[in-house]
Amino acid sequence: MNQEYGHEDGPEDEAEATRRDAGEAESSRASRGWWDRNADEYQSEHGAFLGDDRFVWGPEGLDEAEAELLGPASALKGLDVLEIGAGAAQCSRWLAAQGARPVALDLSHRQLQHALRIGGGDVPGVGLVEADAGVLPFRDGSFDLAVSAYGAVPFVADPVRVFREVRRVLRPGGRWVFSVTHPIRWAFPDEPGPEGLSIAASYFDRTPYVEQDERGNAVYVEHHRTIGDRVRDVVAGGFRLVDLVEPEWPSWNNQEWGGWSPLRGNLIPGTAIFVCERMD
Repeated sequence: MNQEYGHEDGPEDEAEATRRDAGEAESSRASRGWWDRNADEYQSEHGAFLGDDRFVWGPEGLDEAEAELLGPASALKGLDVLEIGAGAAQCSRWLAAQGARPVALDLSHRQLQHALRIGGGDVPGVGLVEADAGVLPFRDGSFDLAVSAYGAVPFVADPVRVFREVRRVLRPGGRWVFSVTHPIRWAFPDEPGPEGLSIAASYFDRTPYVEQDERGNAVYVEHHRTIGDRVRDVVAGGFRLVDLVEPEWPSWNNQEWGGWSPLRGNLIPGTAIFVCERMD
């Protein structure tokens, strides 16, 4: 399965892949451990594609500078922005360059260390916070915008809890934009070639994908939600869905990793971006 953007076999090569239930605590623990162990390899593998200060929404390479899903770049100046699942804070750096005041939050200590490494020990204009997306350590109404590019949302057992936390820390009318692997990908094998174009599983099977060690402890967990589930979760979290963007694979992108490839990208969507606004 391994649907997560850039997730390929790494130190957990010996882990057993299965589909089973995984709750909030187990999912959070697995995510923290996986990213702490794999952050170095991930940044080495994908750092050039992500850049140091670009805002890329997913493996297709859709850039916020062109997409303007947060609004015109000129309108970001002076806004307080929360990036959830920020990794090495590449998106937050771009936001800071537009004059915004971003805070980059991630569960993984090692990912945030990479944010400091890229910034030479500092990330000018960006605050770094290590915390769980389900328990945001901010006061009500602290931010104008919240964003997440493949961060946190696919890995949490209770996305509504996360969305309600995001709503709480947003100001009235605040926008929440997040990208995830397109749910249809869960029906297909995670292969970049022709073998990845035949349906192999039920799209409606919401059983989490889990990689576990020899003791049965989860070392990686990802949760599947259908498009309908995601829309209902957005509404239950207190948001209005403004747009649902499914980026097409651009002709310039020849990248191939895991199940991501030009072949698959030209035939089936790989990313879903939900553009939401806080309901008051």
